[in-house]
Amino acid sequence: MKFRHFGVFAGALLCAASLNAQTWKNKDRAVPAPSAAASATEPGSELTVYLMTMGPGDQVWEKFGHNAIWIHDAANGSDIAYNWGVFDFNDKDFYPNFIRGKMRYMMGAFDFNETLEFYRQSNRTVWAQELNLTPAQKYSLAQFVYWNVRPENRYYRYDYYRDNCSTRVRDALDGALGGVIRKAFVNVPTGTTFRFHTERLTQDDWPIFTGTMAGLGEPTDRPISAYEEMFLPVKVKDHLRTMHVLSNGVSVPLVKSERILFQATRPPEPVAVERGMGGYILIAAIILIVGAGLLLLQGATIPTAALSLAVVWSLVAGFGGVALAGLWAFTDHIFSYRNENLFQLNPLSLIVMVLLLRVIWSRRKSRDEMLGRVRSAYRWAVIVAGVSVAGFVLQVLPWFNQVNGDIIALVMPLHLGVAWLLMILARRGLSETPTVA
Repeated sequence: MKFRHFGVFAGALLCAASLNAQTWKNKDRAVPAPSAAASATEPGSELTVYLMTMGPGDQVWEKFGHNAIWIHDAANGSDIAYNWGVFDFNDKDFYPNFIRGKMRYMMGAFDFNETLEFYRQSNRTVWAQELNLTPAQKYSLAQFVYWNVRPENRYYRYDYYRDNCSTRVRDALDGALGGVIRKAFVNVPTGTTFRFHTERLTQDDWPIFTGTMAGLGEPTDRPISAYEEMFLPVKVKDHLRTMHVLSNGVSVPLVKSERILFQATRPPEPVAVERGMGGYILIAAIILIVGAGLLLLQGATIPTAALSLAVVWSLVAGFGGVALAGLWAFTDHIFSYRNENLFQLNPLSLIVMVLLLRVIWSRRKSRDEMLGRVRSAYRWAVIVAGVSVAGFVLQVLPWFNQVNGDIIALVMPLHLGVAWLLMILARRGLSETPTVA
């Protein structure tokens, strides 16, 4: 089975399953209606309901895990795993919709044994929790998923924190139970945030981690409840394990039994964020040392190597700022709104880039004209660096509470480095024998 699970941002989608068009046609099968059983038997008594939870995998899109509702129907002998978050890359307008935050996802029904084998081959742990539901609740749940998987009902508007594969499983179970899951967990604090969980689950992949932390805005830093925390499949498993429900007037555990269907050999998912600012400070320091070395080694009127490095950085920072501003202004990616990283990744850096290129292309200009170009670039570089420093200083105010120390540690020193480089050139007056002040 060729479905995959995506984590969001920097090319990843949280808790989603990907099927190519041909796989979808092959695996999407007619699902038998839930058995009402014989007249002497209560509807739903032939059904057994399990919560399936799949641990993280190797790929970035597998970091957040996955889950499904497995229903065994003894009357017709079926074992179906229902899961949400399915999408097809071949869908019309998939990529434009993804960029705009208008993701169209769907529900899928898959053979249980094929599903288990896929995760076994992927070396991902699979848990199964049999749920202590009444026959009426099981039948109600089976009717809902049977309705939901129909072609006219399977599509929905995906949101990677509020409406993903895991929240759909949570809400389907909550509906069958009459809302007791929400009631039990909606006001339970966790001391965590959406950003914290995203950090800990992507921290082993530096580029994805950095891109995600840059793209997520202030909304991901508010404290979340245990109910919201169930956007993660493993948290659904863990929280439901603690629940008790009423069955014929008696309080019983919601999870009747639990077993591991497959135990992966990989390490368990991290429980804390271990990646800190130190690595980003080191990367910034290395880039600055390289730039200073190029400036010292190049004995030309215009140190093109050092300036070219500054051009590359300004290009990256400028386009990064355009992307962040675009996510906020023109898309429905609400968790990228109010992003304080715009102080660091600023579209104004593109102006600095253009002015740096004008300095590099000044070889045939007069000395005064070249010096004028240097000073113009320097003024804009100071503005960009000043905005970056302001974003750092404003952290002391209560209105600026986004967790973005890693991005500041990487970006602010590089902006200051570009301004320093241009200050050195302006002080030299572009003499033929440069010296570092």
